[in-house]
Amino acid sequence: MDEIEAAGFLFDMDGTLVDSTAVVESVWTAFGRRHGLDPAALLAYAHGRQAVDTVAHFLPELSVESRDELVRGLVAEEITRTDGIVEVPGAAALLDRLLSDDVPVAVVTSAPRELAIGRMRAAGVPLPPVLIAAEDVARGKPDPQGYVLAAERIRVPISECVVFEDAEAGLQAAVASGARVVVVGRHESPVTVGLERLIDYSGLRAAAG
Repeated sequence: MDEIEAAGFLFDMDGTLVDSTAVVESVWTAFGRRHGLDPAALLAYAHGRQAVDTVAHFLPELSVESRDELVRGLVAEEITRTDGIVEVPGAAALLDRLLSDDVPVAVVTSAPRELAIGRMRAAGVPLPPVLIAAEDVARGKPDPQGYVLAAERIRVPISECVVFEDAEAGLQAAVASGARVVVVGRHESPVTVGLERLIDYSGLRAAAG
């Protein structure tokens, strides 16, 4: 894909604009070992989802209070870790161009707001005015609520938006929202069949259309 036009551009963050793989794998692997969970299964499920949903899935026996305490600890640890966080190639330049041209743009992430802002800054990726974070939705990905809300906030019908996503849960959310969907990276599953794809944003030209 060399160029793309849309009335609005919606981006996931982790794995789509920002590569924080090293931090995420380190934090969640340590968490899994502390709680007797398979790190590989934990990471496969966690990618693209809110931390609270992942903890609830793997430790359903916990009370809400215990679960929320664990999640706060995980997020606090992730916030302090910016080592190895970089942009997905071309992401910063692409967002710079879109924002300079006043094209409607939003980021829709499963991360809490403070964590998302920290990672975007660490990677040198500009933050659009509209950021839909974990605190802004009642239902996280794979529910489409975040993308639908983002389209409302940028005042563009969701059917006229393009979503860039890399993870299974996020791709399910994007498809369910009714937006045009572009897969970023190499993830493949039944949901990616027939979708457009790019590995990164190097050389991509994007404009309102």
